[in-house]
Amino acid sequence: MNFRGLLLCSVLAPLLAGCAHSVATDPLPGGGDGDPQAACRFTNPLGPGQDPWVVREGDTYYFVESRDGGIWVSRSDKLARLKQNAVRVWSPPAQGWNRSNVWAPELHHIGGRWYIYYAAGESGPPYIHQRAGVLESEGDDPQGRYVDRGMLYTGDHADTGAEPVWAIDLTVGEIGDRLYAVWSGWEENSSTDKTPQHLYIAPMSDPRTISGDRVEISSPTESWERGTELDLEEGPEFLEHGGDTFIIYSTRESWLKEYRLGQLRLASPGANPLSAASWIKSGPVFTGTDQVYGVGHASFVTSPDGTENWIVYHSKVGTTPGWDRVIRAQPFGWKADGSPDFGTPVPSGVSVDAPSGECTAG
Repeated sequence: MNFRGLLLCSVLAPLLAGCAHSVATDPLPGGGDGDPQAACRFTNPLGPGQDPWVVREGDTYYFVESRDGGIWVSRSDKLARLKQNAVRVWSPPAQGWNRSNVWAPELHHIGGRWYIYYAAGESGPPYIHQRAGVLESEGDDPQGRYVDRGMLYTGDHADTGAEPVWAIDLTVGEIGDRLYAVWSGWEENSSTDKTPQHLYIAPMSDPRTISGDRVEISSPTESWERGTELDLEEGPEFLEHGGDTFIIYSTRESWLKEYRLGQLRLASPGANPLSAASWIKSGPVFTGTDQVYGVGHASFVTSPDGTENWIVYHSKVGTTPGWDRVIRAQPFGWKADGSPDFGTPVPSGVSVDAPSGECTAG
């Protein structure tokens, strides 16, 4: 995702302080206008961006991102027009652990409230202070006001809260009837940001509280995960289908064209998620081509009528090292064993049918 790229950047634009609920419209290219059938098609890429997180509520797609020194939530009825009606819902404080480097927010609807999980730090580069935080909506409006609920505990001493460890890309999901957090982190805090990243899981007592010690469930040990500059796993996301639970994650260096997706599968519905032995790794499950490079950090959403599954992800603009990226979307299916079949990235400019139930053309 964006994080490891930022870890090696020498300059990062400063983030602004203070909260301002301003409204902006920042349409993404991708759909057509004029031709009645254009409403039923779009082309990739959808527009610039990285680490896309999209959630559908009813017929509406909500897209959350960090930019211009804050976190923004957009609302649209078209997947190809994600950045419509953008509202700035939060800005980092002038002081504190989360005053800078706000990365990759996610938006989750849990128990009648919206929660935004994000990474932030007190300074950088080097980016050695990143931790996970959570915001809670005051009401049921994802574009309304949020309250900063502080840092989530991502360490080995949940009983005392001692020394939270470097963490980014935290996501949440239910397995059975219990809520869990999964994130990318270091084995221990370090003085260098060129440190290997692993995937961790921990139980949550509520959407604001990690209630147990972290468990390392995956490390970048497979040949297709090992990097030339750094070994990492990041951007984990839950995906469920037919009673199976998957964690789809990004691996290899985010600034290289080899960035890709791997998969963890819970061995059975009754397996213990807090045991590394319960997770079966396979991959890569989604890789770039000679036309689409460095695919990674995906989120998953269904079509308005619920009949289709879609992957929304970012890719690099070119093959040279760097973090100039765009957002893409395409439908995906399922293999005979119940695991996701993401296929291959759809090339730029190729017409894609809009999600089922979204088309408004007659």
